Amino acid sequence: MDLGLHVVDFTLAGGPPALANNLRDIAVTAEQAGFTKLSVMDHVWQINIAGPPEHEMLEAYSTLGYLAAHTSRVQLVPWVTAAVYRAPGLLAKCITTIDVLSQGRACLGIGASWNEEEARGLGLLFPPLSERYERLEEALRICLQMWSDSDEPFDGKHYHLARTLNSPQPLQRPHPPILIGGGGEKKTLRLVAQYADICNLFPGPDLPHKLDVLRGHCADAGRDYDGIEKTVMAHLEIGPRGEMADDVLARLKEFADLGVQHVHTRLPLTDGVSQIELFAEKIIPAAATL
Repeated sequence: MDLGLHVVDFTLAGGPPALANNLRDIAVTAEQAGFTKLSVMDHVWQINIAGPPEHEMLEAYSTLGYLAAHTSRVQLVPWVTAAVYRAPGLLAKCITTIDVLSQGRACLGIGASWNEEEARGLGLLFPPLSERYERLEEALRICLQMWSDSDEPFDGKHYHLARTLNSPQPLQRPHPPILIGGGGEKKTLRLVAQYADICNLFPGPDLPHKLDVLRGHCADAGRDYDGIEKTVMAHLEIGPRGEMADDVLARLKEFADLGVQHVHTRLPLTDGVSQIELFAEKIIPAAATL
């Protein structure tokens, strides 16, 4: 099993003047530790699981470009892009740019978006839920078309592109992997089966059921269920000195038994990279055997 690091809190020691160096240290340490994915949220205000909206929040794609310059192996993911915040043609270009400049390490994480407060606050597009799902599916289709050999027009319900030219193309072929976040059974998991390379679910008693629903959608779409990477976003608390490592490994074993291949977690980073170093020592080597 692989592990990934989700950076959600930018209110770090030293404040904004130290933020660039802090993020560089986090990224370098995480890659050296063996984390295989490194992600940031696509939010413009902090969300309530990490702090009040007034806390620091960096724009996702600018941040990923910065992290690309300080790493060489880890996969870089917006976890997950709010589909309605950017025109899909520009979104495809953003991911392409990160993929080229990182030498083939970008992943498009995307979802229908949910944070109405920040969207209204900064004047971002935030239509009703049903329309957000329609726009999400069109965005996926546009990205795939722009990452193909076709530069034909795209004429959808919400988006109209006169020419889907994308030069240069991503280094990863046929395209950077697509992760769709969420466990909605009727729409989200159907979109995973149709378009995604990676799914992201949340832990809980309904996780086996969600995987079964995905399996059904894959059968309906003629898609190989085993060809989709299964990821879970879970809070793994190891303790200040790693005293809860056995509990974390037991939990990872439960996920592995369900067929989960990757667990993505956030760690306390306000006081430095010690938690990342503990994962390198006590968790990541053992998780690799699961």
